[in-house]
Amino acid sequence: MARPRIHQHVNPLAKYFRELPVKPLKLEEVFANPKLPLHFDIGCGRGRFLLEMAEIKKDWNFLGAEIREPLVIEANKIRDEKGLQNLHYEFCNATLDSEVLLEKIPKDILQMVTIQFPDPWFKKRHAKRRMVKDNMVKAITKKLAKNGEVFIQTDVEFLAEEMFELFDQSGHFDQIDTKENILPIKTEREKSVENRNLPIYRSLFKKI
Repeated sequence: MARPRIHQHVNPLAKYFRELPVKPLKLEEVFANPKLPLHFDIGCGRGRFLLEMAEIKKDWNFLGAEIREPLVIEANKIRDEKGLQNLHYEFCNATLDSEVLLEKIPKDILQMVTIQFPDPWFKKRHAKRRMVKDNMVKAITKKLAKNGEVFIQTDVEFLAEEMFELFDQSGHFDQIDTKENILPIKTEREKSVENRNLPIYRSLFKKI
């Protein structure tokens, strides 16, 4: 299977990414203490957000999913250099394979999911490429602990409305609008948007 060139924007429906050999993640194989609460960051990019989170919150495990394999390799290399045993990055097409990836996650371990500034795919004909879909919402809902949280933020208003509606319509969450980031660390994208004084649309969903 020929590997495509890695671009800033990756089409998750391209043949290569639809055929990735995804296996269920086993926490005991990637974390020193697999029983710690788990934070899952979907579309983690270069992974710097999770890296800083793992450094300041040693009582949590952090899992990042990213569709661009070179970024995952680099992020795990930095993790190893820093000796962080509560951090792991997984090469994964989360748009299609979140359910498989999370299949063996024990009940009540997954406490936090973050979806931050995903590619909006502005053109109408490309809307099907957007990361958050019904199947992803169902996969998250199935594994997220009771009272677990999903935090979403984007600088694209129509995309915010679309993602918020998908979680709201699932019937499994209370939606809590928030103007501020509830997390102690900001992503590189968030910092860039704030530096340009552009609006950010945020919402917190708590599983009921």
